Amino acid sequence: MTRASKRLGDEGEDRAAAWYRREGYEVVARNWRCRDGELDLIVARGATLVICEVKTRRSLDYGHPAEAVTAAKQARIRRLATRWLAETGSRSSAATIRFDVAAVLPEDVSVIEGAF
Repeated sequence: MTRASKRLGDEGEDRAAAWYRREGYEVVARNWRCRDGELDLIVARGATLVICEVKTRRSLDYGHPAEAVTAAKQARIRRLATRWLAETGSRSSAATIRFDVAAVLPEDVSVIEGAF
């Protein structure tokens, strides 16, 4: 990953986190990593815990950012979320766990709630 790609991804995650804060969510974790991968953004509001995959693009030249979250990527995120929940013990406080996708473009942040 180039520095420019990393910077673009970080900016997208910042914008997605700001969107969730405006909607009344608390950011619980960002860029949680283990040897099997990374969870971009974990937020909570009330008894709802949200695992959010953030995809950022400069344009639609290669398709909408949300299209990059394939079935294989979704399965990986679910496995990572299970691991994060087990390691942090956060499952006990969440009645609902939701998987969102934040598609970030220069002019827009679009959050697809319950994307998978």
